[in-house]
Amino acid sequence: MLVPFVIGLAIAYLLDPVMQRLSRTGMPRAAAALIILLSFFVIVITVLALIIPFAYREAVQLAQALPGYAEQARVALQPYFETLQTRFGAGDMSSYQDMVQKWLGRVFSVGGDLVGGILSGGQALVGMIALCALTPLVAFFMMVQWEPITRWIDGMIPRGSYTVIKDLLHDMNTKLGGFVRGQLTVSFILGMAYALALTIAGLNYGFLIGVVTGILSVIPYVGSTFGLVTSLGIAWFQTGGDWSYIGIIAAIFLTGQFIEGNFITPRIMGQAVGLHPLWILFALLAGGTLLGLVGMLLAVPVAVIISVLTRFAVRQYKASLYYKDGEAASPSVSSDDTPVDQPQDGDQQQ
Repeated sequence: MLVPFVIGLAIAYLLDPVMQRLSRTGMPRAAAALIILLSFFVIVITVLALIIPFAYREAVQLAQALPGYAEQARVALQPYFETLQTRFGAGDMSSYQDMVQKWLGRVFSVGGDLVGGILSGGQALVGMIALCALTPLVAFFMMVQWEPITRWIDGMIPRGSYTVIKDLLHDMNTKLGGFVRGQLTVSFILGMAYALALTIAGLNYGFLIGVVTGILSVIPYVGSTFGLVTSLGIAWFQTGGDWSYIGIIAAIFLTGQFIEGNFITPRIMGQAVGLHPLWILFALLAGGTLLGLVGMLLAVPVAVIISVLTRFAVRQYKASLYYKDGEAASPSVSSDDTPVDQPQDGDQQQ
């Protein structure tokens, strides 16, 4: 039940720049928060109303098609097993064949059960209702109280270190806000672009794959890998191994990754966080392992805070007398291994 509070806090944080602009006009914070949240949720609901029907229909079709894909994969792999049996012996390969067939059946069965569970899970429906009811309330309260909370935090900062700590908090806010807003924008653009391109290319379930790819793009490498592998697999099943069509699908993702990496992400996000994607991936995995979904939602903010604090600590260390005195105390050595700050023998005689 912590998820609605975390998401509500995130919404309030993301919409705070708009809130600040309206507040400067003299509008009461409660009225401004109500207008902003209503506009925000109208946009979100409109987008979901356009996306969900297509994605739901394709998800149902995919769940129904998975058993057939498993059988198609078994038939396609059968000649390779027969060749290997002829070369290495039937006894050696039969166990591997059974293992692969069981693995294929398990993968497609789990996939079908997962999609079916998502579509018909009553518990998930109750959780979604609670999420939709609590999240707007939490977001509204946080937007109204955001300025008093920040003033209280500002008043608790020690006056002797006020400038340093204020700059540190500003750096955290800039990097975190830039990353979250930028990443959500990039993920939305990628999801819609892939969904449109795959649908135009005629790929079965292309709209669903594109949307899921966009959602997973918030996790470095995961979204693009999922989209490419899944699309190539569906293209292979759909065409029976037509490599020209498979190449078209691969080209869509390669082109998308090139445009995203060289134009979209640099223009929208810039150097928002300064964290390497591998560190972001590690933070998400660690957060998910420790605290589940809540941990994954908190992983990037915590990683940004640690990154900013680490860089601040390094700057303080390099500005310290300990670091500078250590540099001065280290004697420089000339090419003939004689310290340059000591006189040569000839100099002593003079």
